[in-house]
Amino acid sequence: MKNPVKRAIRDEKGSVLILVLILLVVGGLILTPLLGLMSTGLMAGQVYERKTAELYAADGGVEDAIWKIQHPVETGLPYECGDPPWSYDYEISDVNDKHVQVYIDYLGEGTHRITSTATTDGGGNTTVEAYLAVSYLDFSALLDNAIISYDTITIQPGTGVDGDVWLPDEDDLDNKGDIYGNVKDSEDVEIIWPTADQLSSYYWEQVKHLDPYPAGYVIDIPPETTEFAPYVIGPLFAAGDLTIKGTGWITLGGTIYVKGDLVFKATPEINMDLNQQTIFTEGDIYMPPDVNVSGSGCIIGVGDVDFQPSIDSSPDDFVLVMSVEGTVWFNPNGDFTGCIAGNAHVQLQPGNVLYWISPEGKGLDVPMGVGDDDKLPPVTGSSIVSWQIK
Repeated sequence: MKNPVKRAIRDEKGSVLILVLILLVVGGLILTPLLGLMSTGLMAGQVYERKTAELYAADGGVEDAIWKIQHPVETGLPYECGDPPWSYDYEISDVNDKHVQVYIDYLGEGTHRITSTATTDGGGNTTVEAYLAVSYLDFSALLDNAIISYDTITIQPGTGVDGDVWLPDEDDLDNKGDIYGNVKDSEDVEIIWPTADQLSSYYWEQVKHLDPYPAGYVIDIPPETTEFAPYVIGPLFAAGDLTIKGTGWITLGGTIYVKGDLVFKATPEINMDLNQQTIFTEGDIYMPPDVNVSGSGCIIGVGDVDFQPSIDSSPDDFVLVMSVEGTVWFNPNGDFTGCIAGNAHVQLQPGNVLYWISPEGKGLDVPMGVGDDDKLPPVTGSSIVSWQIK
């Protein structure tokens, strides 16, 4: 009798072959679409990787544009605002192996549109568009008053002030004169007082390229100067104290930046046309009675300002006399038109009046935010209003 176990084993010969053939058929049926799917996945991954690199490169262009807007002088961004809109474009090469084209469009009121396109050598590209809102250094509110102080104001008897007066607390006003305007304090309107660093940085940009005058330098006014052929002073940078002495006619030809004190010594008389320029000192300013001042302009000291000159300005001129951290001793001879800013001690000669008029169009070189015909002042803040992939 045959063993049934051995017979069963002999009957299963070739069963593995059948299974292998079935697997080969099934594998053949699914391999082609599987390879196609893998190929599609690989290509999609490459496209995704390329588009991601383009997106990062385009966003890098936006970030670069924001930095340029925040640092217009250093980066060569057009500094003259003019009538908006104005445009500026530039290229950046080799950002994630991409070429980036950036467009900056200034739309006015501190709004910039940034368009950044990153292109791959193969022709693909990605564009990002962002809108940036920028705030600029703006001290125009200072000039809206005849007298403004961040501490106290003393107005001596016989002094007439035709304009508004502002100080943090109205109780700190010691008024023995006549004010033909409103007295306001921080409860009526908030005013941002500039710091020495803000103003020094602003004016330093205008003179930093100049060779400095040594500390203690004395400018002698040539005696042959006349009203029609004045001696031009500025732009200049003095590394320490500066003295202007002599007699004759001078006109400012640019910003005067003094690291120390500025003293005028007239022998016997100096006639100075501010010519819409600015005197800025990190120390004190002393301007005695034998200096005659005309024209619009700014006289700003971080320290005390002793302002006693004779005023020979047109009623249409506007002069800002300011002490950032000290006191303005204001005692000129003649009617004065403009603004006094600082801890103010005001005493006009009998019969003279301090007038305020609008400073608009007077050509004053003071950070005033964004204007249609002003250059863009330093940026104080920025925020992205919108960001999208085009």
